[in-house]
Amino acid sequence: MSTVASADPRIQRVRVTRDRIIAELVDGRVISVPLAWSWRLSEATAAQRANLRLIGSGQGVHWPEVDEDISVEGLLCGTPARRPRSTATAREVRRQAPLEKRMKPAAHGVHRG
Repeated sequence: MSTVASADPRIQRVRVTRDRIIAELVDGRVISVPLAWSWRLSEATAAQRANLRLIGSGQGVHWPEVDEDISVEGLLCGTPARRPRSTATAREVRRQAPLEKRMKPAAHGVHRG
């Protein structure tokens, strides 16, 4: 039996579990990689992971709430995303309160006598 992979692999469907990113390709292949390969997705909520869209005709996947893009080539080649060197983690940045809440003075710690 001979199996020929498409010269232009494209993603048909994607799902993210607690520990895996699973992509079904239009040619029938299924790619599964550890969720830890995407630090943004591994720190995202289940709802943020579920909010995704295919890029183009399936060349990749985009998660708008966590600003993550993964290409089909990246999945096939096994290329994990590297965490940037910064003082604030992605979780801290994503989970910041809306501006109105950040502008309110904290009620705790204030003593009125």
